[in-house]
Amino acid sequence: MVKQKNSKHLSAVFFWFLVIVLIYWWSFQSLDFTGVKSSAGQVLNAMIHGLIHPDWQYVYDGSGEDLLSLILQTLAIAFLGTFSSAVLSLPFAFWAARGPHERHRHLRSTTGKFVIILIRTFPEIVLAIMFIKAVGPGSFAGVLAVSIHSIGMLGKLFSEALENMDYRASEALISVGANQPQTLVMATLPTILPEFLSYTLYQFEIAVRSASILGMVGAGGIGTPLLFAIQTRSWQRMGIILIGIIIMVTLIDLLSGTLRKRLV
Repeated sequence: MVKQKNSKHLSAVFFWFLVIVLIYWWSFQSLDFTGVKSSAGQVLNAMIHGLIHPDWQYVYDGSGEDLLSLILQTLAIAFLGTFSSAVLSLPFAFWAARGPHERHRHLRSTTGKFVIILIRTFPEIVLAIMFIKAVGPGSFAGVLAVSIHSIGMLGKLFSEALENMDYRASEALISVGANQPQTLVMATLPTILPEFLSYTLYQFEIAVRSASILGMVGAGGIGTPLLFAIQTRSWQRMGIILIGIIIMVTLIDLLSGTLRKRLV
């Protein structure tokens, strides 16, 4: 019996391994690889030299277009976009969440989940391009792009947290005659708030990375000078910008991780 189970397990593993290999083989068939350019080694050496010898004068020069100023702008875009979406996503989360006594009534939660998926479908960079056409280039377009995309992400996470929460406090208040608003304020929100804050901080980490890229399409932040440095082959400028992004993302991850451990 044990040998039969092991044989079935090995057959299943071999089958899925073969499927994955076939998928990779089929995917590579559509690639048009023309070889490595002759200047690739020279460009790579220049990039490495730029990282080792960055342009330290660009760190701060008081112009408002230096590294520190644009990193602060990037953090501001991520902060405003994330924490405004944390508030805006709450109605979507309650819309999509299925309560403990709604196991056979899926219409409300299904439509809510569909709307959240629809919002989450568009990447931040696509939303940024759309908002640039509507409000013009700059940080405001970046904030709108981050906030709209984060509504889809946080709405999904918040709704799942609501579905998995402990409803005993809410049921105790309902049993003594509390109405729905009282139950929401006195039981549901206090129970779920630490998890909501943890998810918001996690989304903020992702938004910092996204905001660093949005500048490449004109939505403000550190991405714009990074793109210009690459286009003009200013590798020393590119090096200091990348170092700044690495330090910023690392510090935000460490701070957010520490806060999330204390919350949950």
